[in-house]
Amino acid sequence: MKKRDKLILDIKQANSKNNPIINREDAVSPTAPARVIVLSFLLVILVGTALLCMPFSSVEGKFTDPLTAMFTATTSTCVTGLILVDTGSYWSFWGQLIILLLVQIGGIGLVTFSAFFMVIFRQKLGLNGMLLTQSSVGLDSFRHLKTLLKVIVLSTLVIESVGAALLSIRFVPMFGISEGIWRSVFTSISAYCNAGLDLLEGDFTSLTAFSGDVLVNCTVMGLIILGGLGFLVFQDIIFYRKNDRLMLHTKVVLIATALFTLAGALMFFAFEYQNPKTLGGLPFGEKVLASFFQSVTLRTAGFNTIDFAGLGDHTKFLSSVFMFFGAAPGSTGGGVKITTFAVLLMTVVATYRNRQETVIMGRRIDQGVVYKSMSLVAAGILVVAALTAVIVFEDNGVELVDALVEASSAFATVGITAGATLKLGLLSKVLVIVTMFIGRVGTLSLIMALTLKENQREDKIVRPKGEIMVG
Repeated sequence: MKKRDKLILDIKQANSKNNPIINREDAVSPTAPARVIVLSFLLVILVGTALLCMPFSSVEGKFTDPLTAMFTATTSTCVTGLILVDTGSYWSFWGQLIILLLVQIGGIGLVTFSAFFMVIFRQKLGLNGMLLTQSSVGLDSFRHLKTLLKVIVLSTLVIESVGAALLSIRFVPMFGISEGIWRSVFTSISAYCNAGLDLLEGDFTSLTAFSGDVLVNCTVMGLIILGGLGFLVFQDIIFYRKNDRLMLHTKVVLIATALFTLAGALMFFAFEYQNPKTLGGLPFGEKVLASFFQSVTLRTAGFNTIDFAGLGDHTKFLSSVFMFFGAAPGSTGGGVKITTFAVLLMTVVATYRNRQETVIMGRRIDQGVVYKSMSLVAAGILVVAALTAVIVFEDNGVELVDALVEASSAFATVGITAGATLKLGLLSKVLVIVTMFIGRVGTLSLIMALTLKENQREDKIVRPKGEIMVG
């Protein structure tokens, strides 16, 4: 079925009696949704920057310099977690509230939020709105869009509420009722949105004071994993009984998440077991817990319960690789996505077996998906390599491996740092802001958004075959 025919079929099904959420409008260019999504993130960042510059946003009641405000607004909206000033001690309650709203909007997406409220209040989205929302949530058709919007927002509120309630068991006795509840809510939303921002003052300690606390560790890990699975996976699991099967996408995401988490935990446990700066001084049980926590946080969350700067260089390098692939598509996490890794891995396997098609779990993967996966990884490597080079060559005393961690963390919107953030020069800070933005909206989405003119007719020219040697 051609794309145009499939689009018409989806429109008819979405316009049916059970899905009355489309108006008849002229079709839009496929680049238009990408452009609007990119501009929506940019708008949120600019508004956040303006608000964080205001005196009421800082504890001292002074204006914050625009670069620091933009850096903070970007790291919040792009759910990264890299910071120039301590979130808990520098920003006032209003500043922290602005940051939290930016995290929530950035995690779910402004377009998704807007579409959800339009559906709730029975407003028609129109074809343009449907295409835009479909692109925002990563759905390949209109048929389940209304249901998915509800799943996204309602599941987010429920999971974040449960997380805040569990964290308040520990935080309320420590900080008092009002402060404890606020820290619990902030940490829960930040963890679920994979932002990695917290309100624990002093030297950006993150959750190092809770390295042995099972309740805090398991709650935060659970929030990170759930936020990184993707909303499409949620919907598929919720309607599993009705469909009596899971989509290939869901299976790949669940298996890849489990394997990445286990592999990362084994890496930390093996390489850092005797390192006195990280796991060396912890009891065996805490070593296991800390290893799993660090592995989970590499899924683009940014929290840490051990000093990341104290890791060995080999662990830092491998951590950068784990961060690069990130979480699942359509989730609050970043990176080039674990499904991309799965497609590339199986493509390599197919090549070594002299097969022409990529196959995963008995299903053939479309060549367009394979090409897209290759493009995502290639573009990501170029962005990370370029930022790493700039950080090193700006000569601010940052080692190469630490610069790689910083660049990977920014691109994959993780927020983990080996201490390089505060050493960055002006150019590096600006480029980190740009990289966080690219990592959140996606390299391909950004390229499509910047495309001024698109040739919408199919290329029917038959070109002569060329020969080229590779390998």
